[in-house]
Parts: sequence; C-alpha cells; structure tokens
Amino acid sequence: MSSFLKNRRVLAHDSTHGPHRRLSATLALVLLLAASSLSINAMKVSSQARSAGGQTRASEPLKSKAAFDGDRAFAHVRRLVEFGPRPAGSKELAEARRYIVGELKSYGLKVSEDEFTAQTPAGERRMVNVTAELPGESTDFVIVASHYDTKPFKEFRFVGANDGGSSTGALIELARALAAAPRPHFKYRFVFFDGEEAFCREWDECGKPGAPDNTYGSRRYVERLRQTGELKRLRALVLLDMMGYEKLEMGRDDMSTPWLAETVWQTARELGYSRQFADRAEGVGGDDHEPFLKAGIPSLDIIQLTSYPYWHTPGDTLDKISARSLQAVGDVLLASLPRIEKKLEGKTGEGERRGDRGMGRRGKNYGVKSSISSVSLTAYSRLPVPPSPFFPSPVPEVGGSNAQSAGHTRSR
Repeated sequence: MSSFLKNRRVLAHDSTHGPHRRLSATLALVLLLAASSLSINAMKVSSQARSAGGQTRASEPLKSKAAFDGDRAFAHVRRLVEFGPRPAGSKELAEARRYIVGELKSYGLKVSEDEFTAQTPAGERRMVNVTAELPGESTDFVIVASHYDTKPFKEFRFVGANDGGSSTGALIELARALAAAPRPHFKYRFVFFDGEEAFCREWDECGKPGAPDNTYGSRRYVERLRQTGELKRLRALVLLDMMGYEKLEMGRDDMSTPWLAETVWQTARELGYSRQFADRAEGVGGDDHEPFLKAGIPSLDIIQLTSYPYWHTPGDTLDKISARSLQAVGDVLLASLPRIEKKLEGKTGEGERRGDRGMGRRGKNYGVKSSISSVSLTAYSRLPVPPSPFFPSPVPEVGGSNAQSAGHTRSR
C-alpha cells in the first residue's frame, strides 16, 4: 500500500500534459475501487461464515476475544448435559465441577473451591462452591453467579439443560469474555453455587422454619463473606438461572433490586432484545439471590420460570436450548455490567446498601415473609475461617440445613 501511495504522488506531480495525466488519475481510481471492493467482499465472506447455520466460530479474526459467544456457551451446556443428572453430592456433579474449574483456569483466572458438608433430608451431602476472580481497580467486588447442580428425581432422568445447565454454560463464557476485556473498575467474582435445588419434591416441603431445604451453597457463601469481613466489600450480585430456552421470554423478578433490574432491562431494549427481556413482572420466589438480599446486597435474578414448560420435567433437554438465546443474555450482560459499575461508583457502599435492600414488591418492605430466615445463616457461624478470602481449604460439617422454607409454593 505504501508503494501504491508513493506511485500516486509521482503521478500527481507528473509534468505530462492532457490525456496521460487523466489516464493516470483514472488508473489510480480503478485501483482504489478494486481494493475497496476486495475489502468489502472479505467482510461479507467473514460475516456469512459467522452466521452460517447460526454458528459463530471463536477463531474468526473479526470477532473480538472480549465478545460473548453464544455458540461457546452452548458448547459448555452440551458438555454439562453429557455428564447426565448432576444432583448435589453426586460423582456426575464432581465431574462437571472439574470441567468448570478447568475452563476457568484456562482463562487465567484464580479459582478456588469451598467444600462443606450439609445436612439434607436425604442425609449428609458434600457440597462445593466454586469461585473464580477477575482483578479490578477497586477492592470492592461484584458477583455474577449461577447454580450448577440439578434437582434429584427418582421418577425420571433429569439432566437440567436449562435449569442448571444454561446459566452455568453462560457464566463460563461470560468469565472468558470479561477476562479478555480491559481491567474493570470493580473486581468480579464468578461463583458457581452447589446445592440450590431442594432434595424434597417441593421447594418448601421438608424440614422446619429457619433452615430451608434449598439454597445451601448461596447461604453458605453469604455467611462466609460475613465471617471474613468481605461482605462490606460486595457491591452487587447478578444471578443467572434458566435463560437458554429457544423461546426465551423473561419477566423481571419482582423480588430483585429495582434499579438493577431496570438497568439490565433498559439495556436489553436498547440492544433490540425486548422480546427476550419482557417488560412485565414475574413472581419467581426463592432462589440463590435471596440470601444476598437478606444481607442487604443489591441483587438481580435473571430467569425464565413461569413460561418455561419443561421446568423440572424429563423434557428439560439440550434440544430446548438455543445459542441465540444464550447470545442475547450474554450481549445484554456485557453491555449492562459497565453501567452497573458506573451506578455503584456513585453509591457509598454498605450504608447505601442498607437503604436499598431491593426486595421488590414481594420483599420485607411489603409485608411478605421471606423464605430464608436470618436464623438459617447462623448455622454456619461455628466454622473456622480460612486465611484466604476464597475459602480454598476444606471445611468441617455444616449443621442446621434440613429445614423448611416459608412463604413460597414453587417446586425447585
């Protein structure tokens, strides 16, 4: 190209008169048009290659490494489903965990595992929360999370492609994309909760008030943050759960922090994902964000529950999952997180959180009893606190987890 420009300068200053000068200019114009045409055609070919069959290849040079790739996320979901049913304490979940940890480490993230034993209606269960951290400019941090276990069923084989699989696959891919992006203001923790699902058939069927048969991993995580003093550094939680259905249409969880929900849903509208992020409220009930809400942490649950017909059925299989749906959520999250950071920078931290518990219309401020009592968190207070903020060392048995959740009828 530099040689071509040099020749153009020579032609421009040529003393040749009349037709020769016009011929030279015409030749230069033809060459420029040819080069432009080649460039445009190359972009078209690359675009066609990306969209062929709805697939996106991560190796294509025009795709930023920091962009979310729905096909990568779908590949993770497929791999998780291949492990089969993955209830807490199972060898299949242990295999899935090794896969998750391996992927996270391959992105250069610091990964830790917090092992604990929970008393459940099905007996003792070994559970493990997985955390990967992305450094930021601040010591404060934001959590993006998913549960990676599936609900145990004796009646049928439940692989949880959407419920436990889609959000886990998306979170793995989100971690990769953010690890390839410029350093954020806040640190990010990508947390994979164990033991979200109830062991009994219904969400609130077993146990006694104060220690529900659900959200074992997230309740554990909040209490560990409290013990290490890190809870005051946690600025927000974004929870992913059931967001890969081919007919994705998610309402706003009416228990989530309103400003967080509005930030994400407004971003979705701007990106053209209004169908996937529907402008309506949805009564989700309990989920892994509830322990964080009760601790005063602004929290958001991104989930399709009431309009997913295969929830907790044998039909929750890979064929119901779409890479396009995963792409929609990934695009919205990557665009929303910087906006969330910006809003958090204007907040004062712990004091601000106390004034914005974000319980939505179903929360404490509206007189509806929460399904997780603060009593259930004290069951973890007897545990020794390891020196690492990631809780890397194994931890002794946790008691008081076999109990009932009050105020919700959903079967998770």
